[in-house]
Amino acid sequence: MDLTRRLKNIHLRLVLQVALTGKLQTAADEIALSQPAASRMLAEIEKVVGATLFTRHAKGMVPTPIGEAVVRHARQIIRAFDNLEMDVAQISSGRAGSVRIGTVTGPAVGLVVPVVRAMREQRPEVEFTIEVAPSASLMRGLDEGIFDFVVGRPAQDYNRQSYRIYPARSEVVSMLVYRDHPMAKRKAIRLRELNTFDWIIQDHGTPIRAAVEAAFLTNRVMMPSQITNTSSLLVALALLEQSTAVAPQSQEVVELLTVSALDMNVVRLDVVEDVRVSPFFVVARSDRELSPLAEHVILETTRNI
Repeated sequence: MDLTRRLKNIHLRLVLQVALTGKLQTAADEIALSQPAASRMLAEIEKVVGATLFTRHAKGMVPTPIGEAVVRHARQIIRAFDNLEMDVAQISSGRAGSVRIGTVTGPAVGLVVPVVRAMREQRPEVEFTIEVAPSASLMRGLDEGIFDFVVGRPAQDYNRQSYRIYPARSEVVSMLVYRDHPMAKRKAIRLRELNTFDWIIQDHGTPIRAAVEAAFLTNRVMMPSQITNTSSLLVALALLEQSTAVAPQSQEVVELLTVSALDMNVVRLDVVEDVRVSPFFVVARSDRELSPLAEHVILETTRNI
């Protein structure tokens, strides 16, 4: 079985479209094939692989376990080709290339943005893509080739040999409230004074939620009984307006919202207890060769940790 020689780009795109749509006819339309041609091609692919890739159900075509593996790798290969095409087009048109970064919220503001700003002054022609998401989504995106590197937290059971991991830094959590909050001007506030208010927190299992829960537990204070879960900063800010709610956010985000010229009508509470999130890392795939530009951005990012 020599899949690298016998499977073509059109084969991979067909497999991916069938997995996405669940219908061979729709997949064929997406890649400009007739339905009979797509059916023959899928049979050819399965012959090359030596296994059935999809089973037919009432709701459509569903990947088999081997099919799921082929789909996963097809997605990575197609994305790599698309990225290559984009990079070649950018360089041919006189632009220096692009860097795709995934990051969790705090480092996005405190680490990634300053690096991008500095790079913009040196090389204004570079195109940056910055996406903010939870660490689990970022690591999936890194594995699939969506990002050149990510700033986040790998799962505890990750395969260390698959990644390059750069030094970490922990995040400090600050409590954000609307400027007219009854505790806004108080000094040396204790957590026990805040648990009767509504709280706006990221969902269970997220780093900031875990840090807040640990702080309440360590200080023997009951968690607030009224909590709204959201990972959206925009939603949190909307809920804070004209309310007495408390929203824990990374210190970098809070400083951006309260110290900068954005004038978001929010302030940071002077809380005595220290609330810290587990460290984040700069992570790249060890089995993927990055462009010199992306490697340079990683180097500048790690220098600022």
